[in-house]
Amino acid sequence: MPDVTKTDVKDGAVNPADSTYPDLTPQSKPEKTRSLWGDAWADLRRSAIFITSSVLIFILLLITFFPGWFTSAQPYLGDLSNHYLQKPKLGEVGSADWLGYDQQGRSVYARVIYGTRASVAVGFGTTLLVTLVGGTVGMIAGYFGGVVDAILSRLTDVFFGIPFLLGTMVFLNSFAERTTWIVIGALGFFGWTQISRVMRGAVITTKQSDYVQAAKALGASTPRIMFRHILPNTLAPVIVVATISLGVYIAAEATLSYLGLGLSGVSWGNDISDGGNQIRVAQWIMLYPSIMLSITVLAFIMLGEAVRNALDPKMR
Repeated sequence: MPDVTKTDVKDGAVNPADSTYPDLTPQSKPEKTRSLWGDAWADLRRSAIFITSSVLIFILLLITFFPGWFTSAQPYLGDLSNHYLQKPKLGEVGSADWLGYDQQGRSVYARVIYGTRASVAVGFGTTLLVTLVGGTVGMIAGYFGGVVDAILSRLTDVFFGIPFLLGTMVFLNSFAERTTWIVIGALGFFGWTQISRVMRGAVITTKQSDYVQAAKALGASTPRIMFRHILPNTLAPVIVVATISLGVYIAAEATLSYLGLGLSGVSWGNDISDGGNQIRVAQWIMLYPSIMLSITVLAFIMLGEAVRNALDPKMR
């Protein structure tokens, strides 16, 4: 051990200039490595498409949950004597007269506002249903393989071969009154196949990873491997497909309502259908629900594109 001289120690401290002693200056901590989700969130915060779509969706959700904040008019209340095909008064923003009235004397603005609730509810409900059903079927098929995969894959092919809108129309035609839950069930019954295929492919790729093989070697149970190791690493492509599909389901509900097989209540599709009969004399009846529908579908498709660009390493 080297001798410590007076010049080496002053007030009990080691002279840092002496190379005999280690450097006691504080070292900066190494930067923490971000995960896939951390990198994706950092990219999304810098994406103009993500910010724009998020603002639009936030406004749509406010309208969905609090329609009374945006209008005091009632969507079902009609006054033929005073408001039959009354033209819009664009200067009176937010009033019942703002977007005009339809052939039954009902406020178009009120129906556009309350129609948001139906369309958004169907979109989110159907997306949640198809994600749960398709994700479960795809995970089971991809993980177990063999006979289980063959049976579930052929079942998926059968449903995939049924035209989506045609199958949904036949299903809904058997109901006299079509509520939100019935429409969600019909769309989900025929719409789970795409997510099932995406999940199956992701699981087949992930289960070959070293950490999954190590978990099997250590004796981890099948549910633990599936939900602890495989599911978190297969969610990215499923989230992308589900986000984009949400706008597709909203458009599908409007199409079914336009054909008279959708929701029985207030719906953008019903209003577009009613406005088609008066398009020569009152274009606003069909115009404003169509604009709102287009903005909503575009917002969710933009969100899905932004999420896809953030989660796909090839897009970086």
